[in-house]
Amino acid sequence: MSFTKHIPNTITCCNLICGCIATGAAFHHLFTTAFIFILLGAFFDFFDGLSARALGVSGDMGVELDSLADMVTFGVAPSAMVFTLFTVVRYPAFMYTPFWFNLMPYTAFLIAAFSALRLAKFNIDERQHTGFIGMPTPANAIFWGALISSSESYLTSPRFNAPFLLAFVIMFCWLLVCEIPMFALKFKSMAWKDNKRKYIFLIICALILAYSFATGVMHSQIWTNLSQGIATCIIAYIVMSIGLYITEKH
Repeated sequence: MSFTKHIPNTITCCNLICGCIATGAAFHHLFTTAFIFILLGAFFDFFDGLSARALGVSGDMGVELDSLADMVTFGVAPSAMVFTLFTVVRYPAFMYTPFWFNLMPYTAFLIAAFSALRLAKFNIDERQHTGFIGMPTPANAIFWGALISSSESYLTSPRFNAPFLLAFVIMFCWLLVCEIPMFALKFKSMAWKDNKRKYIFLIICALILAYSFATGVMHSQIWTNLSQGIATCIIAYIVMSIGLYITEKH
């Protein structure tokens, strides 16, 4: 027991270390490396709670440590990626001054701030045991990691610019703390009737990723296309959650 009780916290610390590596990689413009370690962090984040419940060693310390690790991996790391992207993205003529060049990158840390609010809200909100209210931080971080690592050439082209990037940052910050219910991929049973929306979402994701992989093979850019597919899956999750919310509300 003395050893097994430390397993969940060890896994959580692995998540934290992945977040630290992802942050460092992002600041050095190593976007693919950063995204890989965000994904690894998400992998450890999934299994720390699972192992704690399986071993019967859940506790307040594990909950707090998990939030701290998530703050780094899913809050600071994507902020660092967006910060670095702001230093290479195009600026329109009216913003082509040192003031905007120096100011705009720091707006990326709104993601970290709103991720902290999201995590704090999750810890005290009794409504979020079976689903989420607002976008979960792992989904937000995976979206930014997938988008930036796979589409940097587009994001730094004349077709995109700093104001568009800021608008995306503000929109996703709002999604983190909004009052829109978003389903969680938690299964109490495997019955279709109890998990219809989850199965539909997983089928959609499987089709998106299969198509991304096939096109990636055809164009010899499997990782890039798969990353774009992952970003598309996150968008599908957001759209599906909002659509279900509007439908059920009316």
